[in-house]
Amino acid sequence: MNNELTDLNPFKHTPTLDISTWYKGILSTQLATDENTGGAFDLVLANMKRGTEPPPHVHTKEHEFFYVLDGSLDAYVDDKVFQVGPGECVFLPVRRPHAFLIRSPEIRMLTLITPGGFMKVVAPMATPAEKMEIPSDSVTYATANLEETMKIFNKHGLRFLSPEEIARQMPAFPTRLAA
Repeated sequence: MNNELTDLNPFKHTPTLDISTWYKGILSTQLATDENTGGAFDLVLANMKRGTEPPPHVHTKEHEFFYVLDGSLDAYVDDKVFQVGPGECVFLPVRRPHAFLIRSPEIRMLTLITPGGFMKVVAPMATPAEKMEIPSDSVTYATANLEETMKIFNKHGLRFLSPEEIARQMPAFPTRLAA
């Protein structure tokens, strides 16, 4: 057995301000960090409004797994579309182009990212949450200049897809949103 994993400590977290951030219109609460899990995974409670979704992208290092608590979304992976509602989950494998669009006004979901560490990439771009609510007037992926975000993500192995890549690799994704 890996000694690093046997040195882990049990813990309990609850969604509170001290472990929550605002990032591009999203309230993220990091329930488990890669430090907590020996690098195995990050677990994030995400509270989002329609329109705050990231653009279609591909990870070269992480799998993502969404479990919807409240609300609904459409997940696009390659040429597949999954409609996901409360009590349902979707798996987004590493190196597979994917995106999601929130169908309800808001969504609350658990996001498991494995291996852990991706939230460290996002952390310098986030701000501490001021209250346990989705920020009301913040910049989102749709309204932000994404140049710096793309540079940071590219260094980590996450890349946003071009409109041509989206059309070719994710044909079911609404093209009006991809441009």
